[in-house]
Amino acid sequence: MPNLPPLTTETLWAILHDTLDDATVNQLVWHYLGYRRDDASARWDTTAVAPDWQEAYPEPPDFIENRPPTVKLTRSIPAENKQLLKDKLGFQGYKVNELVPRKTRRATIANWLLSYMHQTGIDA
Repeated sequence: MPNLPPLTTETLWAILHDTLDDATVNQLVWHYLGYRRDDASARWDTTAVAPDWQEAYPEPPDFIENRPPTVKLTRSIPAENKQLLKDKLGFQGYKVNELVPRKTRRATIANWLLSYMHQTGIDA
């Protein structure tokens, strides 16, 4: 996954504001879940992926297009980190007319990434 943007608050806002393309957003999540592409074999290396993700998704899922992996992502955010978008970034959510699955999934991804940053000590 070449040329991923750094995991920063600017990147999270780009996800939330839909200025970062879907492929890159998915690749960010895949990377931090531990998925690595082995170009030589054209397969995914999942040795760094948690066993429950390996079992459910031996290949990384499209989080923006598919609800089930996004639900799993949501459930993997610790309860104390569920409000980080609001508490740390001041994100107030989308307006009612903006509530479409694609945007809510992007918000879930941003929240998961922010939770990952919080858990691993990456400055947000």
